Amino acid sequence: MHAHFTSHVYHRHSHETYSFGVTETGAQAFTCRQGRHVSATGMVMAFNPDDPHDGHAAGEGGFTYRMVHIWPEFFASLLGADQPLPLFGSPVLDDPAIAGSLRRLHVALTGPASELERYERLIGAAGLLVRHASARVRRLGPEGADPAGAEGSGAHIAARVRELIHDQYAAEDLTTADLAAAAGCSRYTVYRAFRQAYGLAPSDYQRQLRVRLARRLLARDVPPSAAAAEAGFADQAHLTRWFRRYYGVTPGAYRGARHPQVRRPG
Repeated sequence: MHAHFTSHVYHRHSHETYSFGVTETGAQAFTCRQGRHVSATGMVMAFNPDDPHDGHAAGEGGFTYRMVHIWPEFFASLLGADQPLPLFGSPVLDDPAIAGSLRRLHVALTGPASELERYERLIGAAGLLVRHASARVRRLGPEGADPAGAEGSGAHIAARVRELIHDQYAAEDLTTADLAAAAGCSRYTVYRAFRQAYGLAPSDYQRQLRVRLARRLLARDVPPSAAAAEAGFADQAHLTRWFRRYYGVTPGAYRGARHPQVRRPG
């Protein structure tokens, strides 16, 4: 992604991937891992997979940035065989070498570079980035939680609720009563446990899964109206509103960018 925003505000969300970005002009402010951060010109943003965050311009002039999203297993493979997933302790890095490497990587991925050069840029950026990663090797969830292996009933409640949401997020209109019944506890306990484990309210998490499903459908050239219906949105306008909040563009623009060779009617 390469974009300039002035008034756009990202809704709190997370990505399935590592997300690495360099701020080219201005500054972006955001909350992540229970703290407030600012990435100014020349700084780097480093989000772990499933790190909930938002984002908006820190000044009147807005900000311009480049962002690269890399699947966790592929990122680990760039560091060597059988490497654990690294974790970044700070979402903002002040490292000119990484900023330059990410900028060159983005240009290679979006330009006419060869596959060999792209892979070399990926390896180079990964090697610089991992120097700032934590030594911890276990896979953490959002906000530093480890819901899969943590002790205590809260983590187990959150895991059961998450499983239910993943099973039914697009086809069913889940209620808090459904979540409480699946977890075997009160609605308040569900909400508190889920927020603590995953950094998002259950409804935000469900909506994010729906937006991700719509994005995958659009990438396959499914029309926005059909993608909205299949992903569980009330209508195309409902999808458009939330798609813009998560990705900064409309579903139609995203679909058109993924399939620029296809001529649209009208």
